[in-house]
Amino acid sequence: MRDVVILGVGMTPFGRHLDKSHEQLTQAAVRLALEDAGLDGAAIDMAVYANVIQGFFAGEMSIPGEYALRPLGISGVRGFHVEQACASSTVGLHLAVDYVKAGLAEVALVVGVEKLYSDDRAKRFAVFQQPRDMVEAAAYIERTRDLLAPVPADKVAASPNVLMEAYAAQARLHMGTYGSTQAQIAAVAAKDHWHSQFNPLAQYREAMSVEEILAAPQVAWPLTNPMCAPISDGAAAAIVCSAEFAKCFSGTPIRVLAAENHTGSDRAPDDYANHVTRKVAALAYERAGVGPQDVDLAEVHDASSIGEMIQTEALGLCPPGEAGLAAERGETALGGRVPVNVSGGLVSKGHPLAATGLGQIHELVTQLRGQAGKRQVEGARVAVAENSGGFYGVEDGMSAVTILARD
Repeated sequence: MRDVVILGVGMTPFGRHLDKSHEQLTQAAVRLALEDAGLDGAAIDMAVYANVIQGFFAGEMSIPGEYALRPLGISGVRGFHVEQACASSTVGLHLAVDYVKAGLAEVALVVGVEKLYSDDRAKRFAVFQQPRDMVEAAAYIERTRDLLAPVPADKVAASPNVLMEAYAAQARLHMGTYGSTQAQIAAVAAKDHWHSQFNPLAQYREAMSVEEILAAPQVAWPLTNPMCAPISDGAAAAIVCSAEFAKCFSGTPIRVLAAENHTGSDRAPDDYANHVTRKVAALAYERAGVGPQDVDLAEVHDASSIGEMIQTEALGLCPPGEAGLAAERGETALGGRVPVNVSGGLVSKGHPLAATGLGQIHELVTQLRGQAGKRQVEGARVAVAENSGGFYGVEDGMSAVTILARD
């Protein structure tokens, strides 16, 4: 099995792109990745296109990847279209890594793209109200009801969106299990909003204090608006190749030490020791030959800030139940022991579903090259990304962990 590297990355700003199509966003990110790698489209022999809702939202359900990529000279290649909810582009990356590692491809392009903004408000919100998702969210709330921290008398857990109620239930379960607090969730969100000031590609770039986050409009207790990822458009891309191929180029290739993903399983709601991310992270660390103590920074999936807490703990970057305390102590902030979501995380950088995972990879590659400017983690050598997709039973439907390193 061959060593694999990421040779180039590209990413559009995340945010509102009402004037751009899926094809235009895809092409913008891919051009940046090709330029970064020092390649043209003819060098690609495998392409993976990741998207979740283009068929539903734009009515483009046939060969969207081919339509977007052939104009860039990417044709006559092995091609795939991947949909794994919010983990789509990371799973696409892992597919490309495996093919290159096995010698079935030499240079692979992976791109994730999403457009969630629309003037049609009903259609926009219908994306997040799919029948099976609603059933699973409601079942989770019922299954965990007796384990949750109580809602204060002057607050409400109800939300027009049952998915947000489920996120809130996850937070209350963590609070009920470990004694974590709403202020700690706010500390995680405040950290990420502070980081976002230094990321020119982030959707929101304004610092917020813990007090401002707690006083913001409520989504479903204990979550307020700034603790939750926004609706976003955007695209991100990566060029994956063999380490041998990369020797012909003068850039800074970043090694892929591990690329592992697993689907979730059935377990007790408060059995965090068997959380899907904990299991897949253990495998990824073993494959990479590193441990949590070796990680210099991490990008984790925070569709809500409680998600960052759960995933940070599952990755072993802090003890169970202590991610909120770690944020309050500054351990997971820029300059701390192990910075998490220096990009601003999903809550600030944005969350364009299928582009989210490669957005994390873009950040980590930028950091490992030492090119992140004011948000640079000094001396970063090993980085981990955790990207989740969907929800089934009591946990993420899919968790994908990627470990990268600079020589």
